[in-house]
Amino acid sequence: MIKLTVPAAIALVALFVAFNAAFIIDQAEQGIVVQFGEPIGEVITEPGLHWRVPFIQEIRRFDKRLLDWDGDVSQIPTLGREFIIVDTTARWRISNPLQFLRSVRDETGARTRLDNILDSATRDIVSGTELEEIVRSADWEVDMAELDEEERNALGETNLERPTKGRVQLEQEMLAAASRLMPELGIELVDVRIKRIIYIDSVRVQVESRMISERQSIAARFRSEGQGRSEEILGDMGRQLRQINSEAERKAQEIIGKADAEATRIYGAAYGADPEFYTFSKTLESYRALGSNTTLMIKADSDFFRYLQSTARP
Repeated sequence: MIKLTVPAAIALVALFVAFNAAFIIDQAEQGIVVQFGEPIGEVITEPGLHWRVPFIQEIRRFDKRLLDWDGDVSQIPTLGREFIIVDTTARWRISNPLQFLRSVRDETGARTRLDNILDSATRDIVSGTELEEIVRSADWEVDMAELDEEERNALGETNLERPTKGRVQLEQEMLAAASRLMPELGIELVDVRIKRIIYIDSVRVQVESRMISERQSIAARFRSEGQGRSEEILGDMGRQLRQINSEAERKAQEIIGKADAEATRIYGAAYGADPEFYTFSKTLESYRALGSNTTLMIKADSDFFRYLQSTARP
């Protein structure tokens, strides 16, 4: 059995006391010395070795880094009464450890208070905002000059105006609303973000029906425009056809007129050259036109019978 001398025992006790009196603060931490449940002294923010009264005082450590908060998924009605599921997140830090210790004690208590405050702020902002403002960004805009005609027609009556708020401003409003209660908790709220927005089944059906209706309206407009264009093309084609036929008829009449005039000129020249032969020739043409089975009844002194009589043989 090892026997300790008095000096050795005193040294061992002193070492034990010193071991319990010393503590180390990490670079990512800040600490508060607590005695009988009450904070003593200032907040320890410098990393390194520090001292306390052993067995009487204890150290409460708080993280200096940014901490995240992930809220519960909530079903919230928008201003237009569309119910949506909103999933939010936030980043925060402990800015006043003394106040943080007195108000919420630790991170678990802080997250419980953040659940109440941030969920309430999210619900208030979302319920007072139109759905389009929540899903669009404030810098959302469409440059119509960059779209082709088909894309512009497809947009139809869709509201292309830039949102008056947009999601970023809504997040800033959530941050501002929640930050008003943070100083009393010793917390600094850095930012609030909407992670995702989900349509519930009834709203999804409503949105899908609206999209289908818009597509059907666009298709009907395309069909109407196509039918109008078809009628326009057919009308123009009919007009051009009538114009072509009219022009062809006019040219045909001109050609026939010229031909008749030329024939009349030739007939006139022939008649002028030998009237008797011309009359004889035309009469023969008339005889030829009668045919072999034609019966003709004429006077004996008729001019038409004269050439038949003159050609008859005894």
